[in-house]
Amino acid sequence: MARSMTRTQGERRGRGDSDRQSRDREDSEFTEKLVNINRVAKVVKGGRRFGFAALVVVGDKKGRVGFGAGKAREVPEAIRKATEQARRSMIRVPLREGRTLHHDIVSGYGAGRVIVRAAKPGTGIIAGGPMRAIFEALGVHDIVAKSIGSPNPHNMIKATFVALGRATSPRAVAARRGKKVGEILGRSDVETRENA
Repeated sequence: MARSMTRTQGERRGRGDSDRQSRDREDSEFTEKLVNINRVAKVVKGGRRFGFAALVVVGDKKGRVGFGAGKAREVPEAIRKATEQARRSMIRVPLREGRTLHHDIVSGYGAGRVIVRAAKPGTGIIAGGPMRAIFEALGVHDIVAKSIGSPNPHNMIKATFVALGRATSPRAVAARRGKKVGEILGRSDVETRENA
């Protein structure tokens, strides 16, 4: 009886180790970027109580990215909460050749407006602040992005995520229209030649 109990405890220990290793692998798989940290004060009877609000972007550099916001009394706890929320809210974005988007997008959220444009190889990430963090975590290498309107990092990030949510690939468009990818790309090439 005692032997069987020790075995099960050993097995449990073994399982715990494997869970920890898989968690470590997940941690190494994702890139975390702290975009903004804000100190907030709550005025109470005895004085002021300080808290911290963190904004974090998480991505796997292979086309998946998410963002999260967390509040806590201490900075590390706020960052941990924001990171957990970011991992839960990850979206997949179709990339062209694994380096840029398939098309240009104009989008907005609240008072924030963003313009995201696909770029040629070697362009790099031309974007400021929070938008740069998103594209680095996403694994984009060539992109030109501009933020117009609200400089609030929350609005900028949400506007960028609305834009990325609208990003589609020629394959998805072809499947939706019931056509071949070549037909869709061929027609757009013809139209651009006629307009030029």
